[in-house]
Amino acid sequence: MADPVSTKETPAEAMKPMVRITRHGDGGHIAELALDRPEAMNAVSTQMARDLAAACAELSADQRVRVVLVTSTSLRAFCVGADLKERSSFTDADLLAQRPVARAAYSGVLNLPVPAIAVVEGFALGGGLEIALSCDLVIAGRAAVVGLPEVSVGVIPGGGGTQLLTRRIGWSRAAGMIFTARRMTATEAAALGVVDEVHEPGTARDRGLELAAQIAANSPVALRQAKRAMRLGSDMDLVAGLEVEDGCWRATAFSGDRAEGVAAFVEKRPPVWPGR
Repeated sequence: MADPVSTKETPAEAMKPMVRITRHGDGGHIAELALDRPEAMNAVSTQMARDLAAACAELSADQRVRVVLVTSTSLRAFCVGADLKERSSFTDADLLAQRPVARAAYSGVLNLPVPAIAVVEGFALGGGLEIALSCDLVIAGRAAVVGLPEVSVGVIPGGGGTQLLTRRIGWSRAAGMIFTARRMTATEAAALGVVDEVHEPGTARDRGLELAAQIAANSPVALRQAKRAMRLGSDMDLVAGLEVEDGCWRATAFSGDRAEGVAAFVEKRPPVWPGR
């Protein structure tokens, strides 16, 4: 859901990528994916959805990437959700045609094969919160405001919110948020488990980069397999989940990264990961 601000694209805006990728650190192991439509508070238009899906596909295919930081170029809003100004002129056929584009954007974030950290400053509403929930960790500035207000405009969260929020905080807490359409502060969201860390306004990105550097120092093979085991196993019974874990363990146990990790430990030096 978007706040009541103008979100119609100008011809110049339509030509400008609405998602930016920046690489940090030696080797570009940290990739920052920044939502960059600040004049519309990052409301997700059809073109922005395409740009987000394309950026996620690019990062998913890049073996150098060990962690992705999802941010906004504006402290005013992480993302206010679907572009309701654009949708107000849609026919039913237009809305139906947009659906796979939107789904590709949200699933692109969810299916990133490496750890993903959302940095939330300002508003994260509707699809904006769903982008954050599609990440593995959510860091928020204290002034952030989050919510899934879709039922107040006659739809339901459609970017994964009904599933991801329920898995993150449990049925009754998710029901309370979704059914009431209420917004909450970052502090309230942290108490419920919607976000993982809260920091002073304007500092969440710095904390995100710090955490990303901690993660990126580890084995790229192990990071990908750990995320794979957790994501695939979380929706299975324990026995099936342990089988998934075993397969992912085997993918790391006979890898070049494991050999290097053991050697570095014995030799008391930092590892130089081959990433294979």
